[in-house]
Amino acid sequence: MQKTTKKIWNKAVYAVCSIVLIGAFVTGCSLGKGSRTDRIEDKASDIQKIIDTYYLNDVDDDNLEENIYKGLMNGLDDPYSVYYTKEEYDKLQESTAGTYVGIGVSVRLDTDTGYVLVVKAFENGPAYESGVRDGDLLTEVNGEDINGQELDNIVSKIKGEEGSTVDVTFHRASSDSEMTFTITRRSVDVPTIEYEMLKDNIGYIQITEFDTITTSQYIKALNDLEAQGEKGLIIDLRDNPGGVLGTVVETLQNMLPKGTIVYTKDKNDKGDTYICDGSKEFKKPLVVLVNGNSASAAEIFTGAVKDYGIGTIVGTTTFGKGIVQKLFPLGDGSAMKLTVSKYFTPNGTCIHGEGIKPDVEVEYDIKAQTGDEYNKAQDNQLNKAIEVMKEKL
Repeated sequence: MQKTTKKIWNKAVYAVCSIVLIGAFVTGCSLGKGSRTDRIEDKASDIQKIIDTYYLNDVDDDNLEENIYKGLMNGLDDPYSVYYTKEEYDKLQESTAGTYVGIGVSVRLDTDTGYVLVVKAFENGPAYESGVRDGDLLTEVNGEDINGQELDNIVSKIKGEEGSTVDVTFHRASSDSEMTFTITRRSVDVPTIEYEMLKDNIGYIQITEFDTITTSQYIKALNDLEAQGEKGLIIDLRDNPGGVLGTVVETLQNMLPKGTIVYTKDKNDKGDTYICDGSKEFKKPLVVLVNGNSASAAEIFTGAVKDYGIGTIVGTTTFGKGIVQKLFPLGDGSAMKLTVSKYFTPNGTCIHGEGIKPDVEVEYDIKAQTGDEYNKAQDNQLNKAIEVMKEKL
């Protein structure tokens, strides 16, 4: 093993042992000779010697170090407690902020062609303004054919500094044409809200995730639907994986009557209570749509609506994630996310592992959808929500 690798290994072992020592200090445990810290250091040294002597291939120093930290977190056997490298943490911060610098498209790898499919060209983004549309296939970036490349690698080529330009070529199947655009990258807010007025003046808001920008988008949707004369509101939280606790609290402060929104308890039965002053209580008929992928912050929203009895829950039982994670930056750009508490709905229910059962249960009928694209008119769960709303009206 190279000397640099040994230095990395020793640094990682020191960091792991330091965490163990800190934990012992916090809990008041005594660690003397032959302690867990000593055992970790001794065993790591033995492993290092074996690698030095026998390992066939070259060692990636950074990868070795990062995986020691990841292994420490994996030992908690908690899928929500995670170690993030600097690159991973940067991506996490970008995703929860809901803002990034790029061309303003949501993409996925198209396995049939090996190119990248534009799932959504955001109307507030430069790609849409240039002429890019949903369903276009990205084939080249700056003249380079991107066929067969990893999606993360392609996305990194599209992103860049604000004000810089990127040449992107798309294939449009409907016209069997190739289009190349020179697009100036800029900061783009990723829409987490979609809304429209349905028939009979029923407002509809879909919240895809609770990011830091969601509250402002939600308030805009509420105000716009109110101005259009909505008589009742359907909020669609299906497939919403959750997001930022503070964001769902802010969102519910624009909905609930006066009282508790949610409260948390840690291992010492201490925590925080989040309150609504009731000044913006939503008093029109309300229906909330959920399914088995509605989790965490989406369940905080659903649980509060159900406990206060201000709306009807329609769909299937939610995911059941009733625990809270906290991010701890580690000083070198990396970070760890750790489960620190449980959350409870206003009535004191912890739904972790249980989920929230809807008032009106209806399974999604995928067979009702005809064609390749989703058709809202053929969504049987949404149609049931509309039926429930009409009864309220």
